[in-house]
Amino acid sequence: MYDEIFTLILAGGIAVLFSWAFKTLPKEDWQILACVPQRKGIDGVWEGINFTYYGFFNASAYLFAVVMLLIMMGSISIAFVGTLSVVILVLSICMPAARLIARWVEKKQHTFSVGAASFTGILIAPWIILLVNITLGKWLQFRMPILETLGAIFIAYAFGEGIGRLACISFGCCYGKPLSACNPLIKRIFQHWNFTFQGKTKKIAYATHLDGQAVVPVQALTAIIYTGTGLLNVYLFLKGKAPAALLITLVMTQGWRFISEFLRADYRGRGRISAYQIMALFAIIYTIVMVIFFAGSEHIVPNLFTGINSLWNPGLVIFLGILWVIAFVYAGKSSVTYSAISIQIIENNRL
Repeated sequence: MYDEIFTLILAGGIAVLFSWAFKTLPKEDWQILACVPQRKGIDGVWEGINFTYYGFFNASAYLFAVVMLLIMMGSISIAFVGTLSVVILVLSICMPAARLIARWVEKKQHTFSVGAASFTGILIAPWIILLVNITLGKWLQFRMPILETLGAIFIAYAFGEGIGRLACISFGCCYGKPLSACNPLIKRIFQHWNFTFQGKTKKIAYATHLDGQAVVPVQALTAIIYTGTGLLNVYLFLKGKAPAALLITLVMTQGWRFISEFLRADYRGRGRISAYQIMALFAIIYTIVMVIFFAGSEHIVPNLFTGINSLWNPGLVIFLGILWVIAFVYAGKSSVTYSAISIQIIENNRL
């Protein structure tokens, strides 16, 4: 019963967040969160660095995903140090990969791809778990079951990418095709539910000049499908169905990634089938192979309260705060916009 209540609370909170975000974030004033003066010009105007809501929502998505991972790993009594080691190693590789692979595919210097990060994570996660088991695990006498740990990681990833799509809405990236260019069926489906982005600094404006036009709300669809997948499979995980949860999560998320590419209007590389779609299909096959390869491990029944109690750790709270700040600065510092800041005295308040 507690597993059901926990899942419903998560679903309700996410539903409220999405209801607000889908209406609000396409607006112009939800792109730049803060402008920080950096250098003063000879005219007295400061050149500033912009920090974006893209970074805020991405950092928050990272944080939520890690918390969900910790709850699931704690529910099967995995030592915090083991989970932390896997998280740090995976993120330290995936975050740079998100930029490097996107630059290779899209031929742009200042770009970032969650799809690239997730693909990298899918490839390396099983082997990082094994590495931690035979090094730190052997030293500290703990062992992380492969399929359960993979299930927890990719369920957390589904939540993270789903909520992270709010970042894309705020920045105006990863956008869908204009309804005017879609076939009649797509037009009918999204006639009353679409996005119209506002603001010339949104990526949809400076990249393809589609601001002010109704486009397929592909970011919202991804957010709903990914978080819905996360909700279903965190429930299955808590019921002791980790291998099934792992497979369903990867098939749903990567299958939708393949389909959603056909609805997107931003540049995804050359060819009718993009590199990201090929990565998605390969990830599904790779995961099936991993499940078969690691099948036969012990069956573990998770305990939700054990997982939640594992969060009450001062060191963990500090770590999560540091993680949020690092992710915010890394993803939120804009490299495609700048600000000109004039700082003046309010004459009526000077005394």
